[in-house]
Amino acid sequence: MAYLPQDPYMLLSVVNMKLRDRFSSLDSLCEDMDCNRKEVESVLATIDYHYDPEQNAFV
Repeated sequence: MAYLPQDPYMLLSVVNMKLRDRFSSLDSLCEDMDCNRKEVESVLATIDYHYDPEQNAFV
């Protein structure tokens, strides 16, 4: 996650913005940014946010 913030709340903001504006799925975001999907999901789970593919956002 070199290109993403390590703080969970900052990560949430950045990831949801990128999902809304640029990427059609979490997989495509992770592939483009060369980050590990499980790691992103794990960090955001610590603040009780989970990926919803229908909304294409962490909620």
